[in-house]
Amino acid sequence: METYGKILLYAMPSFLVLVLFEKWWGWRKGNDTVRINDMISSLSSGMTNVTKDVLGLSVIIISYGWLTEKVAITQVPSGWLTYAVAFMALDFAGYWVHRISHEYNLFWNNHIIHHSSEEFNLACALRQSISSIVKIFAIFLLPAALLGVPQEVIAIVAPLHLFAQFWYHTQHIGRMGFLEKIIVTPSHHRVHHAINPEYLDKNYGQIFIFWDKLFGTYQEEMPEIPAVYGVTRPVQTWNPIKINFMHLWLLIKDAWRAQRWEDKLKIWFMHLGWRPADVAEKYPVEKIKDVYHFQKYDPTNVKGLMLWSWIQLLVLLVFLSYLFGNIAQIGNPGMFLYGAFIFLTVYALTDLMDKNLSAIAWEVARSGFGLYLLLSQGDWFGSSKYFALITPILAVYFLISVGVTIYFAFLQKESSVSMA
Repeated sequence: METYGKILLYAMPSFLVLVLFEKWWGWRKGNDTVRINDMISSLSSGMTNVTKDVLGLSVIIISYGWLTEKVAITQVPSGWLTYAVAFMALDFAGYWVHRISHEYNLFWNNHIIHHSSEEFNLACALRQSISSIVKIFAIFLLPAALLGVPQEVIAIVAPLHLFAQFWYHTQHIGRMGFLEKIIVTPSHHRVHHAINPEYLDKNYGQIFIFWDKLFGTYQEEMPEIPAVYGVTRPVQTWNPIKINFMHLWLLIKDAWRAQRWEDKLKIWFMHLGWRPADVAEKYPVEKIKDVYHFQKYDPTNVKGLMLWSWIQLLVLLVFLSYLFGNIAQIGNPGMFLYGAFIFLTVYALTDLMDKNLSAIAWEVARSGFGLYLLLSQGDWFGSSKYFALITPILAVYFLISVGVTIYFAFLQKESSVSMA
């Protein structure tokens, strides 16, 4: 956890700079693919995901270390070959986990957040799951385990494999010649994120595209069919925490409402989108029928809210950086209390962007919790040794944050009423 946190201290600012560069580049070229509110939602989603991962909030059914002990039949020679085999094995496993996430109702909940943006840009790459609590990934690392690739090597290569999937989430890079036959390119991944019928459930590869060609899931991008992005059941919110669990909530409701016991169990393991006939008829859900003619989610925010949202996001980045840089010092249970504060911050921020009055309650809970942590410790998790005035500054910040949230929440409510 601590090592991954240290890596993220450098990775997070780098990703932010690249996201902002893409925004500037699109503006300069007259093809801006980054909406501000969508970007903030994506960035905040990334922050919840890395917080969950650093805190280790997952249950692993089968650990890779256990698997290696039980099934290894040889030992790959140490050196570059070990890392190459590990990278290839991770990509093979990634293909199958990714594919299963798209094909079965139960596992789609772990992946819906990544496809929830109705744009396609570097920011949406950061929309990663916090709902994937149960990990099945190690099962698909069987080839690496058979070859005896050490667990330590997998631990080093895994973050590199993950970060290498960031760059191709863009519309500003066209086809890449012979590389299209080997690696996943922006063209391939635009197809994967598209909801056009011709593109659905294609190109699951993460680094290498030949898995899709081998297993029959490859689709080339066609100039005459421009990709349209999002999910066929629009999420209609900027709140990444809501998005992470909305498919699960639909499954729970459908299972409860189904008349037949067979359907109550069957729904979890059926293909994505399957619903019991009686439930689908009585409780229809909105689904995009014509991908070329639908209204993107884009609530009009009052002047100044986006600036405030950016301020909150940057403050959140500072809070998060301190957690990752000092997680050993913060310890247990402090790091979990800190994590709860991060999640409350994201919820309050994005709920306000959704124009919900409930954002006031969430901000009061978030700032109140922050004040409690501050006052109960007389410090912010030992940060006063770096900056003596941190306690009064944070106390004032929390009070101002509540006031500004109340102001914008009611201003947006009045704006919505006047527009109606």
